[in-house]
Amino acid sequence: MTWSARFVLTVFLCSSGLAQGLAQSNTQDSPQNSAQLKPLQSLVAFSSDEGIARLSRATAKIDFPALANQFEAQSNIAFCGPTSASIVLNALRARSPDLPRDRSRLHPEDLAFSSHGVELAVARFTQDNVIGKGQKTRSQVLGEPVTINGKLIRDGGYQLRQFDEMLRAHQLVTRAVVVDDSMPEAQIRADLVDNLNRGGDYVIVNYRREAVGQRGGGHISPLGAYDAQTDSFLVLDVNPASEGWVWMPTETLIKGMRTFDRVENRGYILIQEH
Repeated sequence: MTWSARFVLTVFLCSSGLAQGLAQSNTQDSPQNSAQLKPLQSLVAFSSDEGIARLSRATAKIDFPALANQFEAQSNIAFCGPTSASIVLNALRARSPDLPRDRSRLHPEDLAFSSHGVELAVARFTQDNVIGKGQKTRSQVLGEPVTINGKLIRDGGYQLRQFDEMLRAHQLVTRAVVVDDSMPEAQIRADLVDNLNRGGDYVIVNYRREAVGQRGGGHISPLGAYDAQTDSFLVLDVNPASEGWVWMPTETLIKGMRTFDRVENRGYILIQEH
């Protein structure tokens, strides 16, 4: 079965299911030695037969169609946070009349032959324009040194609370959850599954790739579904050039979130409109 056929089948299966149910810093994906990766419960590629089967039988997948429709890949290794934010914002506000227009991707010569008064930029959030409302600047996201606890360090990407602040700056209602050592696995699973069972809200996870058996550092991506039979979550990885969409066992995902960042552990953010 070709990839395109798999994707069409996936959308069909998901739609029918919904009808029935309705780095050490955060500089992302820095290379790591594969010999350092510890064996964990198996990750299952979304594009595999098993991956498609899991989505077909999953009941907690109401978020998947909107996220898949708005999905885009991050443009550089530090932008997994902004990319995840833009996907969720577009899923929440796809029909809004006042979506921003990102003209930064247009070159001056692109306008030479456009009809007078025609707006070339599509109205939508992008991984470039979402950064502007947050306190962390684009240059800091890309690695400009900042002062943390009295020390000047590089803090590329986003820590969990930095990312949460940027989402709130877009007038979203959020609940950031730091996965510390005392937080029970059952509580985390319930939070994530409840969100995936409910329309109109989304969840983004912040984990360390190396801790889940992948190559790289801190990473941020949305969740698309939960399969109870295998107790695994579908991570819609915004860096498909690195790992791609993958079903991740709950235990493994929690291990990735229960890792220390610059000032505290990573975790997840539950997101909805006002």
